[in-house]
Amino acid sequence: MTSFHADASLDALHAASIDHETVLDHETVLITRGQRSGLTISVAVHSTRLGPALGGARVWHYPTWRDAVEDSLRLSRGMTLKNAAAGLNRGGGKSVVFVPDGETLDPERKRLAMLDLGDAVESLAGRYQTAEDVGTNAADMAIVAERTSHVSGLPADRGGVGEPSDATAQGVYASIVASLETVTGSPLLAGRHATISGLGQVGSRLARRLSDEGMSLIVTDVNPARRAFAEEISASWIDPGDEHLFETDVFVPCGVGGALTAEVISELRCAAVVGAANNQLADQGGAEQLADRGILWAPDFIANAGGVIYLDMASRPGADLTAILACVDDIGRTLSAVYRDAAARSVTTLAAAEKLAADRLDAAVPWTATQGQVLQSV
Repeated sequence: MTSFHADASLDALHAASIDHETVLDHETVLITRGQRSGLTISVAVHSTRLGPALGGARVWHYPTWRDAVEDSLRLSRGMTLKNAAAGLNRGGGKSVVFVPDGETLDPERKRLAMLDLGDAVESLAGRYQTAEDVGTNAADMAIVAERTSHVSGLPADRGGVGEPSDATAQGVYASIVASLETVTGSPLLAGRHATISGLGQVGSRLARRLSDEGMSLIVTDVNPARRAFAEEISASWIDPGDEHLFETDVFVPCGVGGALTAEVISELRCAAVVGAANNQLADQGGAEQLADRGILWAPDFIANAGGVIYLDMASRPGADLTAILACVDDIGRTLSAVYRDAAARSVTTLAAAEKLAADRLDAAVPWTATQGQVLQSV
């Protein structure tokens, strides 16, 4: 097991071809090869200033293990911003299980990987709590819980609060309403158009709701089997790759990160971009490029915060589902405030959203593990 902390050897980081400046921006970066699965697992804890880190576990294909580690670094920083902007007393962390391109995990090896992940999370002694993310679900979290109590989103029959996908989709829905109201003056969705890229757990839930609201949808997914779902909700299906070229009111990226490259942004034909995907910008300069094109972009760590809001609030004693969902709906109001601030200060929506998170982090009394807050499986 290799653990890179803030005082890690820069020679070791350089040898691994991992940007050491990015690593040193994190409190802890744990890289380990699972004893059971043989898979490389990275757990990145960016910040615990507001509280113990909360962020999902991703099982995904990458060209190399270094790419997986770098993704965990980007995602964990995003979780710090997301949890801070959402008003949660949680820090930012993320874990990634690296699956080499072209390799498929059978159910048994997936189970072994989840046990290995549990050991890695447990080694951090409560400074990081994991949950489901791309490539994992509540059943996977139940396996992780065999090795650590620092896991959330367990199935209801295990005494947990279940997957947060419904809440994530609800928050993105609220963000779409707020964004279209900003650009059109009306929150009504009926008769408007949306293009959704990615029909996973969140994207499919969101697509169904938007269709029910009377929006005309173009949808796509890397899994061609999702075409049957598109037909079920009367959406137009297209093969992935050119979805950004279609004229639409709102483009909705719900797949993996980095979809908004400079080329894609230059070709977008929409009024707004609002999606569930993390790290949508391939480069931070994309925020300026979107603004220059007059396209309103909802910073992803604001729009997709419904899931962590649900996981955090549902784990508290006496949790009230109505109150939780009201907080998720407030994402729309938070986003509208970000848009107003960006316009008032003539900055990008990314800059306005990052300021919201930074102000809360700066005002916080730093959390320490000795404060007695114990994270249990929920």
